[in-house]
Amino acid sequence: MRYFIELRYDGTAYCGWQRQKTAPSVQQSIEQGLSTLLRCPTEIVGAGRTDTGVHASYYVAHFDTAQPIADTSSFAYHLNAILPRDIAVMSISQVADEAHARFDAVRREYRYRIENRKNPFTRAYAWQYYAALNVEAMNEAAARLFDFEDFTSFAKLNSNNTTNICHIYEARWQRGEDGTLEFTIAADRFLRNMVRAIVGTLVDVGTGKLTPEGFAEIVAARDLSRSSGSAPAQGLFLNDVQYAPEVFERKTR
Repeated sequence: MRYFIELRYDGTAYCGWQRQKTAPSVQQSIEQGLSTLLRCPTEIVGAGRTDTGVHASYYVAHFDTAQPIADTSSFAYHLNAILPRDIAVMSISQVADEAHARFDAVRREYRYRIENRKNPFTRAYAWQYYAALNVEAMNEAAARLFDFEDFTSFAKLNSNNTTNICHIYEARWQRGEDGTLEFTIAADRFLRNMVRAIVGTLVDVGTGKLTPEGFAEIVAARDLSRSSGSAPAQGLFLNDVQYAPEVFERKTR
C-alpha cells in the first residue's frame, strides 16, 4: 500500500531534504521514525529536494507498507511524537499504488522573504537585507521569466539535470504591511538552487545594478556565470505542491 504524507519543516538544522551520509537530513529523520513505527526499514520519496537551510511550509512525500495502516490519524500522531520538533506531519493518506510524490507533481510553489530591518526573531526565516529595493523594477524583471523555458543561467553546476527546461506559472513580489518583501514563484519543476539564484539576481535589479532588460539578457544567455550570487537559504520556503485531482488533493492548509 502507498501513502502520501503532508508535512512541514524548519530546515535550519538539516543539510536539506535529501538523505546524506555525513549530515542530518529531513528524509533521514522521517525514515527513522517510519521504520520504528512500522518495525521494518522504510524509505520515503519526497516531492523534490530542498537545499541546506531551506524550509518547507508544505511538503509531500510517499512511502509504502506491506500491510494497511488501520488508523492514519493515530499513526500520524505517533509519528509526530518521535520526530524532532522541527518536523511536523500534518496528514497521512492512502493513495493509488502508482501515485508518485515527485513525478506526479504538476505545480510547485516557493516563497522567498526579505526583511529590511534587523530582527532577531526572523533571522532564521528571512534575508535581512537593508538596502532600498525598487519593487516595481523587480516585478518588471520577474515578468520576463514568462518569456523563457530554459533556465540554465540559474542552474547549479554538476546537478545531473536531464533538462534545464521549466515552465513558470507565477512570479511576483509583494510587500506586506510590516514591510517584509515576499517573492512568490511557481512552476512545473525547479532546478537545484534555481529560486535562490533568481532572487539574488532580481535583488540586483532592485538596487539598480541591473535593469529588467539586463535581467532578461542573463536568462537568455543560458550561462550561470552571468547570474548574481544566490540569495541566502534561510529566506526560502517550499510553500505548495499540487497534483492532478485523481492523484492527490491537498488535505491541510
